[in-house]
Amino acid sequence: MKSTFLLGRIALAVLSLAGAASAQAAHPPADGVKPPQVVEAVIGQMNRHYVFPEVAKKVEAGLKSKLMAKAFDQAADGDALAAALTDELVKITGDKHIRVGYSAEPLPPGGDAALGAEAKAAQREMERQHNFGVERVERLPFNIGYVDLHGFATLADAGDTIAAAMSLVANTDALIIDLRQNHGGEPATVAFALSYLFDERTHLNDLQWREGGRTEQYWTHDWVPGKRFGQAKPVYVLTSGATFSGGEEFAYDLKNLKRATLVGEVTGGGANPGDMRPLTAHFEMFVPSGRAVSPITHTNWEGSGVQPDVVVDQARALDVAQSRLLQGMLEREQNPRRKASLQRRLDELAGKVAVK
Repeated sequence: MKSTFLLGRIALAVLSLAGAASAQAAHPPADGVKPPQVVEAVIGQMNRHYVFPEVAKKVEAGLKSKLMAKAFDQAADGDALAAALTDELVKITGDKHIRVGYSAEPLPPGGDAALGAEAKAAQREMERQHNFGVERVERLPFNIGYVDLHGFATLADAGDTIAAAMSLVANTDALIIDLRQNHGGEPATVAFALSYLFDERTHLNDLQWREGGRTEQYWTHDWVPGKRFGQAKPVYVLTSGATFSGGEEFAYDLKNLKRATLVGEVTGGGANPGDMRPLTAHFEMFVPSGRAVSPITHTNWEGSGVQPDVVVDQARALDVAQSRLLQGMLEREQNPRRKASLQRRLDELAGKVAVK
């Protein structure tokens, strides 16, 4: 079963690897589709698959109450009904991964598991156009590496690109990984990218699934293509309120393992992966059927988000991270000429930096 920290095909329209996509035009519901049909389908999928069965029962009671009050009859079209259901589901569960989506065209039956070759090819092409989530790789002044990751596409597709990006910064003296626009992706890809920051096999995260009570463990890879950045040099991670899901796991794992300093804002707070599930011919939903569990904290970031070590407005996070790294370099530097150069660069950043 393919499970993801991304929001499936809904995410391709709303939270693409390049950022928020443009809004789609509203569509009227398909002939014969009434709110009760969709609501009953939502209840069924939640009761069968949602990670917390007791919460699914609360959803059932809440949605049936809304149905009796004809609350969803006010939806003007399919998009409006999907939005109203999503709002109600998030209100009841507090789970930010849950989404209901509507398509004017009939959806393939079976959800993610039934995606045809054409749909999978289209998804891969979209990921390719966004470089499989690797937005930018750069060498900043004083040999500081910078990697801007907007998402974690399927490992089979993204692996080579991530390997190339991490190999390019392997010889830098410090590294900044920017997750401020990272909305998530595949857990396996998160683990692969993290592998470049460790020298020894390290337990990163577990996913506990409702189905079969099974647990999947995620560890760093024993071998990775190219060269590792390694475990000895400093790493800073930039976060924002838009950092979500798999992006949060990346930051959360590094923070708990004391491998990185997080700079920026508290993240979005979504830690329950799952799959797209069919509702009707034109409606589908993302149902979280698992939960992340850190081997260190024995919990996750659901609802609370990931707390940065250095709290600062996300727009200034990169300047703050550079400043802190350069200050450390200045304190260790013995060469007077290089010390003077470091101080000049720090002075350039000084007006932009305000650290709590």
